[in-house]
Amino acid sequence: EGMQDATQGFDFDMVIVGASFAGAACAIAAAQRGLRVCVLERKRDPGDKLRTTGIIVKEAAERTLLHRLPAPITRRIESVRLYAPSLKQVALAAPGYYFLTTDTPAAMRWLAGHLREHGVDLRLGCAFTDAQRIDGGWQVQGAGSTRYLVGADGARSRVAKRCGLGEVRQFLYGIEYEFPGAKLADPDALHCFISKRYAPGYIGWLAQNPGGVQAGLALRHDPANARVPDIDGFLLRVGVAGGLPRHLKPGHTRAGLIPCSGPVAGMARGNAILTGDAAGIVSPVTAGGIYAAWDHGWAVGRAIASHLRDNGPQPEQAAIDAAPRFRAKRALRWAYDRLQFDWPFDLLLHSPPLRWAAEQVYFHKRRSESAQSPGLRVRQRS
Repeated sequence: EGMQDATQGFDFDMVIVGASFAGAACAIAAAQRGLRVCVLERKRDPGDKLRTTGIIVKEAAERTLLHRLPAPITRRIESVRLYAPSLKQVALAAPGYYFLTTDTPAAMRWLAGHLREHGVDLRLGCAFTDAQRIDGGWQVQGAGSTRYLVGADGARSRVAKRCGLGEVRQFLYGIEYEFPGAKLADPDALHCFISKRYAPGYIGWLAQNPGGVQAGLALRHDPANARVPDIDGFLLRVGVAGGLPRHLKPGHTRAGLIPCSGPVAGMARGNAILTGDAAGIVSPVTAGGIYAAWDHGWAVGRAIASHLRDNGPQPEQAAIDAAPRFRAKRALRWAYDRLQFDWPFDLLLHSPPLRWAAEQVYFHKRRSESAQSPGLRVRQRS
């Protein structure tokens, strides 16, 4: 009865903008509690024009609905090869830890089907254009009236701008090539390259996925001196060392901005909430976001459902409380932006301190060791 009173007169309990990991998690979590959920997705094909590497960490593969991804569209990777600027390398692994690379377009289409299976009104080819505040909620153009509006629409969130919420201010810019049918010499490792020349503020990478090889490069984005990553030059430099066959022509290309400053201030107020990249729920160091995005989106969906169904607390504060703080990783981001030099990596690549630091970043060892603790809240992306 309380829920009927709270939602009567509205077309939906929740309208979510964006059908990627955070938006999908939010929608499914709310729909499982019986809420009427609409998801607006500007793309007609959820697998088109992607801006995610689709690499899923162990935590996401085991603790979320992503463990149901069909086996043929995932590939298990159990080690990391870390390359210094000189292309010297060190092999890293942690017992029991792994990543999943994916056929990402197929994964996003699977996720869209999962939304519909849960009764979500998924509207493909329907971009968010405007919303007006109304008594107790929002009137969303193209969807109707809703109690809550959730922005899961990426680093340049239109929902954030329209609703006066916090906006992401610091970014990496990444680009990734897909090489269909290609195979790395060592396909069972995630190959990561440190290079201030090609990837200031971040890294380059090569990974085997179910359909071929994905090769990417990202760097710190400076709006005053914008620079597109030189991925062609990068691959000429590292391709042979990383085991990439010569003279390949890329198929699809992905590119886009990646938040790197941690959660935004003002991510929720007045029946409007941000999640995923829109909320800055991305590791400032690894730029990983799938696990953290899913976890936060799920928490937002459950908080809204608890409020509407059970007269629970306001979900805006729950969304803020559920956001990972990334304090240590934000400090590392600050240091990496200002103190990155190639020579220490060349000199110290095989040293115990660097190996220890790399294992914390890639394998989340502290989190893994405490994973059995009951009630552990959660990105990955970390």
